[in-house]
Amino acid sequence: MDIDIRKVTAPSAAPMDLLLLADPAENLVREYLDKGVCFSAHNGEDTVGVILWMDTKADTVEIMNVAVREEYQNRGIGKKLIQFAIAEIKKNGARTIEIGTGNPGVVQMLLYQKCGFRIVGVDFDFFRRTHPEPIFENGIECRDMIRMRIDV
Repeated sequence: MDIDIRKVTAPSAAPMDLLLLADPAENLVREYLDKGVCFSAHNGEDTVGVILWMDTKADTVEIMNVAVREEYQNRGIGKKLIQFAIAEIKKNGARTIEIGTGNPGVVQMLLYQKCGFRIVGVDFDFFRRTHPEPIFENGIECRDMIRMRIDV
């Protein structure tokens, strides 16, 4: 499958349905879009994935959102998006990239580790503090944020 990654030039052009797959809190996603950089992955004319990152502190960027449309998952698109982001972020001078996922996100944690990220901490009750409604994944409440990092 030939995937084309394109910069999203305006927050209003971002594939919100995909961004909300990774984070159902639309207000947070819109805040990230206003402050960050977003790219979408395409298979022909179909938008199949998205990645969004933003500067969080000196020399550090956080990937805030990465999602792949369900029917395109397990085809390497998420990995391609993350590898693309690492290369772009490194090219722009950052030294550290952070990413987080919910405690039930075992598949995501495996993917991030395959891309070189390491677990550096847990933000307990992050999702209960930041999201008005409980989030469930794999039948487990998403309560804690597993924090990961890679130095580039």
